[in-house]
Amino acid sequence: MDQDLTGLLHAWRAGDEVSRDHLLAQVYDALRGMAAARLGRGRNHTLQPTAVVNEALLRLLGNDTDWEDRAHFFALAALKMRAVLVDHARARAAEKRGGDVAMLTLSHADREAGGDVEIDVLALHQALERLAERDERAALGLEMAYFGGMERKDIACVLGVSVPTVERDLRFARAWLNQQLA
Repeated sequence: MDQDLTGLLHAWRAGDEVSRDHLLAQVYDALRGMAAARLGRGRNHTLQPTAVVNEALLRLLGNDTDWEDRAHFFALAALKMRAVLVDHARARAAEKRGGDVAMLTLSHADREAGGDVEIDVLALHQALERLAERDERAALGLEMAYFGGMERKDIACVLGVSVPTVERDLRFARAWLNQQLA
């Protein structure tokens, strides 16, 4: 399937809109699952996973990006989903003056650390920006893991490092993030 997605990405880049449609059909459910995992369960959200994916895809489609493979596509999708969530949280905070800011669950990437942790998406965004100033690679890896639900091997491919390096970066980033958001 990885090769199929990569082939579809290359064909789409070459201008084949049929390949784009096949690609989107294949990845839509995975992207929706990633968005649902980020939004968490059991809370009343005004933003649904389908809306996050649709908006992220609109942002992806309107962007002239040179994808190398499946991992790079999902990394970019994670960035776009983060942007959608942050924009939504900012709008909600402006409407309610901070009264009902969207919360995310970070259980996917943090499952080894002991369960679900809910965090204000704006606080997470700001903490990731601060982390990027300190260690850009760790921040990118964390973003791909949290917002994209990407596997460590895929993150390693995108970042051009080994899987153990990604694991070290994620351990550092999780510890740093926990300290910042505590």
